[in-house]
Amino acid sequence: MSTPEGPLCPRCGAPHGPDQEYCLECGYRLQPVGGVFGRLAATWQQRFGWYPGDWVWPVLLFLALAVAGAAAAIVLSEAGAGNSSTIVATQGGAPHSPTTAPETATVALPTVPSGTPSGAPSTPTAPPPATTTAPRPGDLTTWPAGQTGYTVVLESIPAGGGGRTLAFERARAASRAGLPQVGVLDSGRYSSLHPGYYVVFSGVYSSRGKADGAQVAANSKGFGAAYVRQITR
Repeated sequence: MSTPEGPLCPRCGAPHGPDQEYCLECGYRLQPVGGVFGRLAATWQQRFGWYPGDWVWPVLLFLALAVAGAAAAIVLSEAGAGNSSTIVATQGGAPHSPTTAPETATVALPTVPSGTPSGAPSTPTAPPPATTTAPRPGDLTTWPAGQTGYTVVLESIPAGGGGRTLAFERARAASRAGLPQVGVLDSGRYSSLHPGYYVVFSGVYSSRGKADGAQVAANSKGFGAAYVRQITR
């Protein structure tokens, strides 16, 4: 059996002409293309002794882009999580000045019936009941001065930077959500709280049992981290 003359296909071993571009047996490209793909194909063939075809380069490029995109998404998500503001649960805070004007009661003065002689005693009429203005959604309250009681702590926000502004924004949002007697305490003014925080609270209760019931209501309105705390000077 005579040995075939001429070069052999590096993939299947079939003989081919010196100027033949593709192997007639397996379709392998015998003459590398010019440009970048040609240089890459020659390098691949020298390294591994075979070459799968030019299709391998677009596939490898797509895989590289997919891996780079996934890595970038992971880095960005971790960076975003690191930059988010941290809300720290503490043990309370101090009162602030009222954010709304004090509610005033209006009392009507007694009226004198028409036709009553000047100087004659008049029969005073009973004054109408005092009227008060109901709190509006978004209104805030203050902790009663000198009072010890229980409340529901919704959030505790570090006092540094824009902590005070953020605390009042969160308090107004809780008030608009329907929670009662929402306000902000400066924790440094109360012995039962850790200093250095603005504490968003809801309710002023005389007993722990009432505060526990208010906590359940706060949890149902989306404040899952709310807890009961006694407030003392």
